Amino acid sequence: MKTLTFQVIEGVDKGRIYRDLPVPVTIGREEGNLLRLNDERVSRFHAKVQQEDSDVILTDLESTNGTRVNGQPVQIRRLRVGDQINLGRSMLLFGTLEEIAARKSATKAEAAAANGLIEGTVAGTVPGDDLGFDLAPSSPTSPGDKTAFGWGASESQLPPLPLKLTPAQAARLAEIFDFLHRGLALATENIQANEDATEVRIQYAEWQSIQATQLFLARYMRMVADPDHSAD
Repeated sequence: MKTLTFQVIEGVDKGRIYRDLPVPVTIGREEGNLLRLNDERVSRFHAKVQQEDSDVILTDLESTNGTRVNGQPVQIRRLRVGDQINLGRSMLLFGTLEEIAARKSATKAEAAAANGLIEGTVAGTVPGDDLGFDLAPSSPTSPGDKTAFGWGASESQLPPLPLKLTPAQAARLAEIFDFLHRGLALATENIQANEDATEVRIQYAEWQSIQATQLFLARYMRMVADPDHSAD
């Protein structure tokens, strides 16, 4: 049986990860939902996610405030890893970081093939290096070329959170994270994608990098505010 993972990147539950949920999955604020959100704008039983053959299908259950996928209002929609799902004030990211990184790599490989590059490479990178974390970008092959920047989402590269913070330190750190998180949220709130979720108003790799950074910050905030339940 296929299992699904959703990560909350905006809303009261931001930073929470719902791992390996068996399908079908109902989403709502009422007890009895496999994915329960603490959001008064989310309906009691807001949406349902099920599997049909190899497709993962999201259906809005006639919710009061509706459901959006990648900024588009939907009644029923096929989900792909990396999709943003908006319900009420909450935003969910569909898929694990590994699944999203795999799709990002596949998307870049398809783009490279379409541009006549060697399969498995992107201009300015080497095969197998796509998922590395490197804040020093390679030299671009042409002015304005951003494909050489090799940042990728990786759990192993996530810097550790400082331990044994005093209440004052925790408050200050949370304030910093909240400020940065709100900036990222503003940068992504108006993203519009096509029906296949293959084209957005910014490059797909950049979009995923922004979401990964936003997710890491949300995790940090949850660990600072509630260390006993940081893994929930």
